[in-house]
Amino acid sequence: MIDTHTHLYAEEFDEDRAEAIQRAVDKGITNFYLPAIDSESHGKMLELEAAYPGQIFSMMGLHPCYVKPETWQEELKIVRDYLDQRHFPAVGEIGIDLYWDKSTLDIQVKAFEQQIDWAIEKDLPIVIHTRESFEETFEVLQRKKHPKLRGIFHCFSGNLEQARHAIDLNFILGIGGVVTFKNGKIDQFLHEIPLDKIVLETDAPYLAPVPYRGKRNESAYLDLVAGKLVDIYGKNFAEIDSATTANAAGIFVHS
Repeated sequence: MIDTHTHLYAEEFDEDRAEAIQRAVDKGITNFYLPAIDSESHGKMLELEAAYPGQIFSMMGLHPCYVKPETWQEELKIVRDYLDQRHFPAVGEIGIDLYWDKSTLDIQVKAFEQQIDWAIEKDLPIVIHTRESFEETFEVLQRKKHPKLRGIFHCFSGNLEQARHAIDLNFILGIGGVVTFKNGKIDQFLHEIPLDKIVLETDAPYLAPVPYRGKRNESAYLDLVAGKLVDIYGKNFAEIDSATTANAAGIFVHS
């Protein structure tokens, strides 16, 4: 299995990071993809990647919650410098978040568009964070439509129409712990989405699946997400594992 979205460098893992990674490996997780947040955490993220070569991979981007009026342009310069210095398998996580702060929508859109342009230029997928912002996100993607524009809707929690819209725009859906929640709702229609449009993720340390909901999430819990897909798709675990792993391998770009 591949965890396509995990913040293993977060401070929540400072006490047992190596052990948490080993627990995931013991569950059959072969690769971990780390989404970037902002320049404050790049160092820890890149150090962790360096400690697990060929196993842990960093993305590069500016998270929408960290698009701040006083710093966003400087943060984007740092992202661009990194993208020019070395290879990353994806640009992310980027997007629009209107849950925490609606006042920054204008600069969130500008930062999102700029990073999409860089991803297209470098022929990289993007990993999208969208929270209470599906329509705004779709508007940007429609404006920026391009044969090279593709990627993952991270932590997809929309409805069936939004899922189909994302797929029509050449994206696949990142499915994590929300699929196990009673009020998550996506489990009610996910069977209508082809399995080749799904990848697995944890978003650790956030959004732990049932029965760990409300506690720290970790990559080892990816099997609980896959197990829920066994029920939804009526396939065995090996089939879910094989399909989602192949989907993830097909998205990320390795030099």
